[in-house]
Amino acid sequence: MKILKSSSFKNKETEKIVKEQVSAIIEDIKINKDEALRKYNLKFDNNDRSVIKVSKEEIEEAYKQVDEEFIQNLKVAAKNIENFAIAQKESFDNNFEKEIYPGVILGQKHIPVTSCLAYVPGGGYPLFSTALMLIIPAKVAGVKRVVACSPTMKSTPKINPKTLVAMDIAGADEIYATGGVQAIAAFTYGTESIKPVDIIVGPGNKYVTEAKRQCYGTVGIDFVAGPSEVLIIADETANPTYIAADVLAQCEHDLNARGILVTTSEKFGLEVSQKVDEMLETLPTKNIAKPSWDNNGEIILVDSLEEAVQISNEYAPEHLEINVENNEGIIEDLVNYGSLFIGEYSAEVFGDYVSGTNHTLPTLKASRYTGGVWVGTFIKTCTHQVLNKDAVKSLGPVAINMATEEGLHAHANAARVRVEDK
Repeated sequence: MKILKSSSFKNKETEKIVKEQVSAIIEDIKINKDEALRKYNLKFDNNDRSVIKVSKEEIEEAYKQVDEEFIQNLKVAAKNIENFAIAQKESFDNNFEKEIYPGVILGQKHIPVTSCLAYVPGGGYPLFSTALMLIIPAKVAGVKRVVACSPTMKSTPKINPKTLVAMDIAGADEIYATGGVQAIAAFTYGTESIKPVDIIVGPGNKYVTEAKRQCYGTVGIDFVAGPSEVLIIADETANPTYIAADVLAQCEHDLNARGILVTTSEKFGLEVSQKVDEMLETLPTKNIAKPSWDNNGEIILVDSLEEAVQISNEYAPEHLEINVENNEGIIEDLVNYGSLFIGEYSAEVFGDYVSGTNHTLPTLKASRYTGGVWVGTFIKTCTHQVLNKDAVKSLGPVAINMATEEGLHAHANAARVRVEDK
């Protein structure tokens, strides 16, 4: 392995300070509820709303502020996301009961959570696509109360109209104009005006991420997310312009985003590096993409695709693109990724917006043990059992013995009274 371009990626965040700040806000929300929520909305976003819930009239006004083409594009994306979510639900919609031992019937049911929060970031960009990615799978899963929230535009009491329209098209039941740590805490513990939810999903900055971490247990979460990342495996048959464009699409997310190319061709790697430099010259988001690429980007030269696969599995990237002469030849060996993009036309951008797969994906190597947000994120698989008297007579002595050996005598007795009952 040879490094053609290395990363100087360092986590310079002071975790202790962030944790303490987040903890203080959460405690304030728990004690002072709406009063604290309004205080932090004003402090961080200059949002002076007294009523946090978005009205029907505000949603109608948002539609007037966006053009018809934008609305139609949202609907195209929403339909693809919905169709894929429906296919996902059908793939595991297998409630069953089965007699696995004489007189013992076991089964399982897939039960949607009752409520969820789709947290849609505001930040530097109006990430309206995230509203579709979070709300639609929850609706398809059968969640009865799907709530959405987003920080307001800076120094205004309004959610970005594009985000608000996307939330409505996706089918949110309730929408709230709040974000940040205070929103995570409010929907975890509840306030006078906000009823808590069962699970919170969606990305956010380091403070939102830490808030989700601290609130987890009282509320469910999708996962703890870090900076966005893409890893691309490519050989000399790939198009360097395509690869350079995909790297920069990742780098413009934020200053900590990571773009990584693993290639078997030194010539190709250098071509991509040159293309990146050329594209940066005219890129409107150069102020973010360039330092992101300079500080976090990597180009890694390997001797074989087998080595490339090994490196990819170790990185466990959020997004994985493969663009080699025989893509099918390595797919089965790739096991750690949030979402896989196969071939030169399957750019990550299509998954981000419109193809139908979900773009809320695990980062920081979390794809070693979890996938991204999907219909199953909002569904619990619960088991049940029915035993008859014959089963109790047969299995009861086994249960009594095992419980006694563990020293749990009340457990043993719960079986014994049934065995001995005439």
